[in-house]
Amino acid sequence: MNRTNKSTGILSVTSQLIVKANQFNIKRIYEESSEDDGYRVLVDRLWPRGVSKEEARLDEWLKVIAPSTELRKWFDHDSDKFDEFAERYKGELTQKEHEVDHLLDIARSHRITLLYAAKDEEHNHAKVLKEFLEGQLN
Repeated sequence: MNRTNKSTGILSVTSQLIVKANQFNIKRIYEESSEDDGYRVLVDRLWPRGVSKEEARLDEWLKVIAPSTELRKWFDHDSDKFDEFAERYKGELTQKEHEVDHLLDIARSHRITLLYAAKDEEHNHAKVLKEFLEGQLN
């Protein structure tokens, strides 16, 4: 809930951060799309198997923001490597300033759903990307 201090006219910072933190969502590309998704961005470098472009209902495929091929192959969906993978991927994201700024610009006016194909919903790059983007808002 937004609250404005009547004496200063300043909007509560806490409520602004809550709104901003909810700007990003992650979802497997294989799940049904919904109105709540907002702007749908596929953030995988490779097109997901078995999904047509029509079924994907994408607004954008931003494959450049995905982890490098080398990092993706090194990680190989091994949950034991996830913490190191996350740190390495965040390092790569700092070098992708244009793409990060692009998503942040969209987030100013739209909710964004970051779509990914990985089976593991806890150990994947979309989760790292979401946390990274939310960190850029603070």
